[in-house]
Amino acid sequence: MLFAICWIVGSSTACLYTGHRLGWIGVGLTLILLSAMVLFQERWRTIVMIWSTLILSAGYWEWHDYSNVTTLPEVMQQEVSALAGIVVQAEGRVTTAVEVDGDRVNMNIDLSEVNSSVISEKVLVQVKLLTEEEQQEAMRWQRGDLVKMTATLEIPAISRNFDGFDYRNYLRTREIHWILKVNGLDNVELIPPSSWSLLSLFRLNDVLREKIGTKIEALFQEPHAGYMKGLIIGMQDDVDPTTYSQFSQLGLTHILAVSGTHVAVYVACLLILLSLFRLTRETKLTIVILLVPCYVLLTGFSPSVVRSGIMSMIALYAARQGLLKDGLHIISAAALFMLLWNPYLLVNVSFQLSFIVTLGLMVYVPLIMPMLSKLPRKFAPVLGVTVIAQFVSFPLTIYYFNQFSLLSVVANLLLVPLISFVVLPLGMVSLVLGILWMPLGKGLAWVAQCLDNVTFTFVEWMNLHQAFITIWPSPSILWICCYYILLYVLLRLIKIWIEYVQPHPIYIEDTIPLDDVLVPHQQLINSRSRKLTWRQYIVAPLVFTFVILLYLGYQSESLNGAGLVSFVDVGQGDCILITTPEGKHILVDGGGTINFRKPEDYWKNRKDPFEVGAKVVVPLLKKRGVHQLDAVILTHGDQDHMGGLQAVLDDIPVKAFLFNGTLTGAANQENLLSTVLAKDIPIYAIHNTMVLQLDGNSKLTFLSPEMTNEEQQQLPIVKEQNHSSLVFIVEMNGVRMLLTGDMDIASEMNILHDKFQTANVLEGVDIMKVAHHGSKTSTAEEWLSQWKAAIAVISAGVNNSYGHPHSDVVARITAQGMRIFRTDQQGEIQMKFLHDDVWVKNKLR
Repeated sequence: MLFAICWIVGSSTACLYTGHRLGWIGVGLTLILLSAMVLFQERWRTIVMIWSTLILSAGYWEWHDYSNVTTLPEVMQQEVSALAGIVVQAEGRVTTAVEVDGDRVNMNIDLSEVNSSVISEKVLVQVKLLTEEEQQEAMRWQRGDLVKMTATLEIPAISRNFDGFDYRNYLRTREIHWILKVNGLDNVELIPPSSWSLLSLFRLNDVLREKIGTKIEALFQEPHAGYMKGLIIGMQDDVDPTTYSQFSQLGLTHILAVSGTHVAVYVACLLILLSLFRLTRETKLTIVILLVPCYVLLTGFSPSVVRSGIMSMIALYAARQGLLKDGLHIISAAALFMLLWNPYLLVNVSFQLSFIVTLGLMVYVPLIMPMLSKLPRKFAPVLGVTVIAQFVSFPLTIYYFNQFSLLSVVANLLLVPLISFVVLPLGMVSLVLGILWMPLGKGLAWVAQCLDNVTFTFVEWMNLHQAFITIWPSPSILWICCYYILLYVLLRLIKIWIEYVQPHPIYIEDTIPLDDVLVPHQQLINSRSRKLTWRQYIVAPLVFTFVILLYLGYQSESLNGAGLVSFVDVGQGDCILITTPEGKHILVDGGGTINFRKPEDYWKNRKDPFEVGAKVVVPLLKKRGVHQLDAVILTHGDQDHMGGLQAVLDDIPVKAFLFNGTLTGAANQENLLSTVLAKDIPIYAIHNTMVLQLDGNSKLTFLSPEMTNEEQQQLPIVKEQNHSSLVFIVEMNGVRMLLTGDMDIASEMNILHDKFQTANVLEGVDIMKVAHHGSKTSTAEEWLSQWKAAIAVISAGVNNSYGHPHSDVVARITAQGMRIFRTDQQGEIQMKFLHDDVWVKNKLR
């Protein structure tokens, strides 16, 4: 076990640090261990083993990471930057299951040839399907097929926002450095394999999984079919998105990830079945050991099920040989095997959660059980496992998902036993019976569906209580380490205190010791209590320290009196997060994914389509610890400003909603306002001359639109929203910034010539957000001359189809001597305001 711990520590250190920093860490570690060897000479072998393991594991990671490079530039004899966007003739073998999702096909391919040059490199291939007939044809593709294609080389995208998802790094941990994009099946030729290979085994497994999925669809109705496919064989792609989201909020998604419980049920079912054939114990265990890899393969080969499979095989082998089973050594062996096979599993979320939770249950459950000794024997272990599982998974949950439901323990306590020990076995048995005789299988499936309905109803009801969902910023590695250490020490001391202060009672039937060694029961308690005096005193400070640690982890990063404005890169759209010196958060617009798809193109719809609010804005808000938004400001009703706010309102508490007092008549705005009303969020229709005081150092002064009270009460329908955009000045810590939405030149002139605008309002600003993404319909020369800003910010999408920003607008801004920042070139732009000064940083350059 010590060897495994040292291996993981060494690999983790090499993952976090590189170059000179890793070298200095190695030197420091060597000096520390040499000193330890001098002090503890009798333990020199252990110290040498620790040093050797740390160095070896770090070196193994570094070697593996150093070898993880693309060979395509060398083969093509061109620089990486020159290869991006070129068209190539490529050939390779499909190495993963082919995923057809709407109008796109995803598959990994091992390239063997590019432009007639021999190569060996793994790439991701994405095929854009042009017709529904092409979609049907692509569904027949399989792993192992030889692919010849004409494709465009593309470098995977990096994160364009601070704390954002880095797709390039994600693919690199899968040893993929390039994406090949193919347009239509006319550019693809597939040839089935002509001989047997290892891929043929996986190909058969894919077919079997597909057939099992089809059988489950025949047994269960939707949404039960997708849910049961995820539960039984780990096919999560077909789980209803709403159901998955509700499970996620309550911390129940682990149920849909095939892991230890599923393997345990599978092994138990096999042992029961084999016992009917009167086989010997050794024979049954041997057969089960051989069949466990089949289940691991059948359920998708995820890290969690691989871990469970390895552990179960080791445990079954130990039982067959009559060896003592030690859970800690078994899990250590599983971890070592997997990390030697693929070191990058160390950064896999599924791998981390699976091992941390399993190890935590082994270590922490025995510590908590004495506290539950007065509970019924059958209930105490279930409660102990559930509570510890939540405590152990909590740091990783908030690190990766940035939210935790206070109802999670209750939901897991009530639903996990029902699903794991009733619904899952029922689903497995109904699947087997359905293969043999469909009517009998459907009968059991109906029972499982009834239980599913109970689960879905309960989960939906618990999710109605949004107040119990807490949002956490991603903690540091140091915070996570302190959490686990404090939790262990605290539970350990409480366990010792309980065992000493409340020893097992002496019953009359017990063997009575000799009189000269008998200690009266009360004296024994008093003696032990005196020994534990120091422990009693230290428990309370430890509990207090643990609470302080949680409080610090809950707080978002302090700005130390500064104000912060973040221009989030949401592609073609606007999204601006304002954080005041006193910690208030205001979100101005939320971006939005524009969809021009026609109703007859329904076949192009994807299972989990990209939506900028859910995929970009909400995760960033949560990761930065925005527990609530003091105001959401919608400048106008265009989709690229409004669309992402729906996800924000669904997931983040909002205290006020401000908009321009007009309606578009479109369904998406009606849905947005309906959500605002349903959540009892105050709505304010804004017009010029209004002022919003955010705190002592921050305020908003609105300059547009011009509307009478009567017009505001009527909420007129305005199809073209740009002219009605909210325009306002943000003042924080002596810095003035002008936000303009998508206003047009007419609106600009109205503000400049408005007799109600006072001179001090129009006296100038330090920063200007250029209107309408730099369109030529805005940003007149007179407008720029009036404000005399030093900095201009343009929010536009990379290679957008509108040609934003327009070259004339950029020229006018440059002529004014303004410095330009652009999200399409620099990603997210953050500006910190303090003492009349502005500090700017951007994500990309």
